[in-house]
Amino acid sequence: MQFDTLILGAGAAGMMCATHAGGRTLVIDHARAPGEKIRISGGGRCNFTNLYAGPENFLSQNPHFCKSALSRYTQWDFIALVEAHGITWHEKTLGQLFCDESAKQIVAMLRAEMDRAGVALWLQTSVHDITHDGGHYTAVLEREGKRHTIRTRNLVLASGGKSIPTMGATGLAYEIATQFGLRLTETRAALVPFTFSDGRFAALSGLSLPVRATAGDTTFDEAMLFTHRGLSGPAMLQISSFWREGAPITLDLDPRGTLLDALRTQRARAGRHLLSTELARHLPSRLVTALPDQIDLPLVGNLADQSDAALRTLTDTLRNWQLTPAGTEGYRTAEVTLGGIDTDTLQARTLEARDMPGLYAIGEAVDVTGWLGGYNFQWAWASGAAAGRAIAETTARV
Repeated sequence: MQFDTLILGAGAAGMMCATHAGGRTLVIDHARAPGEKIRISGGGRCNFTNLYAGPENFLSQNPHFCKSALSRYTQWDFIALVEAHGITWHEKTLGQLFCDESAKQIVAMLRAEMDRAGVALWLQTSVHDITHDGGHYTAVLEREGKRHTIRTRNLVLASGGKSIPTMGATGLAYEIATQFGLRLTETRAALVPFTFSDGRFAALSGLSLPVRATAGDTTFDEAMLFTHRGLSGPAMLQISSFWREGAPITLDLDPRGTLLDALRTQRARAGRHLLSTELARHLPSRLVTALPDQIDLPLVGNLADQSDAALRTLTDTLRNWQLTPAGTEGYRTAEVTLGGIDTDTLQARTLEARDMPGLYAIGEAVDVTGWLGGYNFQWAWASGAAAGRAIAETTARV
């Protein structure tokens, strides 16, 4: 069977690429339905982009690589597409955009765009072998118990990374990239909760509060969630992308920096109040109860018993709580894979391999990883559109 383009992966990047590629395009996926990560994202509402998405929100060994694709297919382009399909949306926090109704609307929109473009979609299809003869790729696929040989000029690696293997994530894109001479950077789980081996936070499980979290030189002000296994929530997921095993993280439990003045003021007004009681007006009471054991910080006596120096020591300690995680939850719960196909082996404008004509890599498979908050979807849309448009231009010339 002859196609102009074969796209491996019916996720966000793959489907977006298909809508732009033109010609005879086949998209395959091993799942029962396309866009499964889209469907479960954002609590079922899909955080489909971010109003503030820009190159500075992405990690890569080459931080400039993503600029071309992001500038040529912006968040405003995707918002326009969403609105053209009558999908209503809202901003939640920090520029994060969600569907008012369901993430399934984004999947349906992409399916409709693929149908409009005449794209063929094969689901529950696996790859057995791919070769290249110098001009075309030949893929042996298995579908419904039958094997099919596909010949194509363009091959697009859009099968993502290793995150959430329960949904079928594999290293297929990395294997094929390596087969055809593309280098890989180190890969690891990112946007992932931290774990602690001593179960120190089990009694605080389910408790959430705003913090300033720091790993290395990178800081995020967002919510943190205590879990039975460790620490989660947006702040932890964000800094996990910047953390390295064995390194500490720093938590500021008073990110607005108002606690010291508040304690001093209340000491003058109601010095007989217990220090722990007053602290519980600013931090969750369960956390205040646990602090003496967690930070080795005695919270005894009345406010009147506390000198300025003692209150400053208390607040400084709460603003510089250093912890060293045992690790992370790993790919099992990671939202994305950090690292991937080395961008030095790809052309920034087209996402085509520099030394392997007709081979493209897009989305999470590439060493471009966004922050939490819709940024990774925007990279999927932008990289998919860049590759699709490049393929369409090439196909039109043939």
